[in-house]
Amino acid sequence: MESLAAFPWWAWVLIGLFLVALRDVFQRKHAISHNYPIVGHLRYLLEKIGPELRQYIVANNREELPFNRSQRSWIYASSKKENNYQGFGTDQDQNAPGFIFINPTMIPLKLAAGHPNLINNNILPCAKLMGEFNRRKRPYRPKSVINISAMSYGSLSAKAIESLNKGAAKAGCYHNTGEGSLSKHHQHGSDIIFHFGTGYFGVRDDEGNFSMDKMVKLTQEFPQIRAIEVKLSQGAKPGKGGVLPVSKITKEIAEIRHVKLGEDVLSPANHTAFSNIPEMLSFIEDIAESTGLPVGFKSAVGKLEMWEEMTNLMLKTGKGPDFITIDGGEGGTGAAPPAFANHVALPFVYAFAAIYKIFERKGLTGRVVFIASGKLGFPSSSLMAFAMGADLINVAREAMMSIGCIQAQVCHTNTCPAGVATQKKWLQNGIDPTLKSERFANFAKTLRKEILEISHAAGYEHPCQMTMTDVDMSMGDNNYTTTLEEVYKYKKTPVGFSNMQSLIDCEHLGGQHAPKS
Repeated sequence: MESLAAFPWWAWVLIGLFLVALRDVFQRKHAISHNYPIVGHLRYLLEKIGPELRQYIVANNREELPFNRSQRSWIYASSKKENNYQGFGTDQDQNAPGFIFINPTMIPLKLAAGHPNLINNNILPCAKLMGEFNRRKRPYRPKSVINISAMSYGSLSAKAIESLNKGAAKAGCYHNTGEGSLSKHHQHGSDIIFHFGTGYFGVRDDEGNFSMDKMVKLTQEFPQIRAIEVKLSQGAKPGKGGVLPVSKITKEIAEIRHVKLGEDVLSPANHTAFSNIPEMLSFIEDIAESTGLPVGFKSAVGKLEMWEEMTNLMLKTGKGPDFITIDGGEGGTGAAPPAFANHVALPFVYAFAAIYKIFERKGLTGRVVFIASGKLGFPSSSLMAFAMGADLINVAREAMMSIGCIQAQVCHTNTCPAGVATQKKWLQNGIDPTLKSERFANFAKTLRKEILEISHAAGYEHPCQMTMTDVDMSMGDNNYTTTLEEVYKYKKTPVGFSNMQSLIDCEHLGGQHAPKS
């Protein structure tokens, strides 16, 4: 034993390296480490930490995707109430194709004494009343035009959901449950949009089919549910369905979703409750009649034939969805095969323009609240969406970053280092819901404040007044800009808006329920 203790440390290191080299030479699984013993491991190490190296050392401020460093820094600073300004001018290439310019007026809007936004600079309700045209029993006007997009408990951690819900309550936002059903973590005071997909989690029978009785019971038991959203498809993987891997399924998640513990949870590509457009509209109407709530759907966009069919039926029957969420094909929080994430479905601007154009041509835009989703959690992109016809903005990844997400892009592995997209208790313990809820609330309020400031600069009291000629787009090499109206070949239908105070005084304004204990 004494002779071993006297053995120099560097000799032990050499012995260890020799054993690793021996193993490398005789293994056949990895050619690099076989051909270059020991040194080959450096290649795998650099490959593993490459994203982090690029994110923090190599890439410039505007280079990364899906969110570059400047975008992330703005979200982090806004959520912490730090200085989110920049000095010495823009570092963006303003001549790049697709670059957005918002046209200010010569003399900005001056708010009259006593105006709500002089009292609170981020009060910004939705200009439309959801469910008004179809005369739902409980129509709904969201208190905020910025809200939390569909992200399920299961995909996100319990503490992340709790943080977002508490933050949404503080900021007056609604919180979309995602298709994982309503959990106790969603019950901290915010309005809720109950969202379900082909798995019907939380409202399914023993065979996995939709149960109207469970839907009615759920909405009666939880008055904070203010609207219901049916997921047809999502931008990350339209037409594919989804999988929540068994590694992320806890006993609590299995109970909430009404699924078996110890198995992957599958959401098929198709609904069993309907199989065509007439059946889908009847399904939406049945839910609205049974619950009294506004009902809409979420969809990515590709082929337009069924959208034409749906709008024709809306004209014929006088019925239809109360709201439609257009999800951009840029992808989102849902993990997907690269071919789906990169190539299936249109990006938001093309998708929204194509759909709104159909509704505008048939005089249907006033019947529907349009919700925009797809990397829109920034003032300029939000205002572009409003100018195109959006009424509400849903944020997902931006909301995640506001509570600590670092864009590690391992959401599907259950190893999220920030504890946001994992079910591992140890990793979740890094999230303090009291602190993180403040962070999301700060982000939402800052975003609304800056949207209002730019709206005022353009001469408007509310962003719903933005038009297609208020935003120009760079044409790149052609060395000129043109308006959104010229680019997408339609005119946005004016939204019925009188003044901000009338929206605030609306009897159907959200946030008037008591949280369930």
